[in-house]
Amino acid sequence: MQLSQGSMAASGDDDMADLVISSLPLETRCPPYHLRQHGGFWFSEPFLPAVAAARARFEARPSDVLLASFPKSGTTWLKALAIATLHRADHPPRSLDHPLRRRNPHDCVETRDSGDDVLAALPSPRLLATHLPYTHVPKSVTTEGAGCKIVYVCRDPKDALVSKWLFTKKRLAFAAVDDSPPKPYTIDEMFELFCDGRCTCGPQWHHVLGYWEASRRQPEKVLFLRYEEMLRDPVGNVRKLAEFMGCAFSVEEEAAGVAEEVVELCSMDTLKNMEVNKNGTQNHVRNEAFFRKGVAGDWSNHMTPEMAARLDKIVEDALRGSGFAFGATAESA
Repeated sequence: MQLSQGSMAASGDDDMADLVISSLPLETRCPPYHLRQHGGFWFSEPFLPAVAAARARFEARPSDVLLASFPKSGTTWLKALAIATLHRADHPPRSLDHPLRRRNPHDCVETRDSGDDVLAALPSPRLLATHLPYTHVPKSVTTEGAGCKIVYVCRDPKDALVSKWLFTKKRLAFAAVDDSPPKPYTIDEMFELFCDGRCTCGPQWHHVLGYWEASRRQPEKVLFLRYEEMLRDPVGNVRKLAEFMGCAFSVEEEAAGVAEEVVELCSMDTLKNMEVNKNGTQNHVRNEAFFRKGVAGDWSNHMTPEMAARLDKIVEDALRGSGFAFGATAESA
């Protein structure tokens, strides 16, 4: 299930049942949807009712695993890795009919449009997903003592910005009517909004910090992953993911190289070349839009050094005193 989109602001814990969307601060410059601010974060206006509904009604199971991320921070890869790892007994990575060979990773996780009955019928352990900031996640997930686990992946803000901008341009092109060109959306426009925190689920650095702080308080409940570290050591991070989800690789599986097989199945090259990901659509964009480069540092091909320095300074100032820093290792952060 996708618990909808999405700090440290205390109002994030408010009851959202009586939320009056039209009364919230409005941002109209961030396509493809207008944004509204709630609890210190900006949300796509059409999805705010789903945010409120998920917070009010969703009941987590102790065995649930929630995959969380700021948009365009490694979400597709994390979903694929989690699916292949958690369900490897029923679907070995080398299986020719593996779900990931037949369906886009996002289609292998229930969407926010799934009804309560659909979610209730899912067998345990359920694999769920969200872009919500930590303070807006349903209390049945975050309450101390709840068995549900959270896996969060973060990414350098500059790469998240560029990936989000390029993805948005593809969505605008897909939505263009009668071969009319999509409305221009420049990197400069995206940059100014992003620096001000005005993007879906932004500010990005506050989104990341909320989950990082939760992982420090409850490391047994929240696993905090860094996209760049996953790229450097994908097999090691898959082992960490498996152990955290309660399905560590056995001695026999290690000897057979199953962790390596999971990584290969979920690699960018493998996924992007599958027929299902060359065609079809997902959430108003072509499936192929979810598979671009999958690298770190591509921001340098789209942003000037001056832009990068400005964003780095904004993030550094915002995080000062928190103990968290992008680029730091998990041990030193």
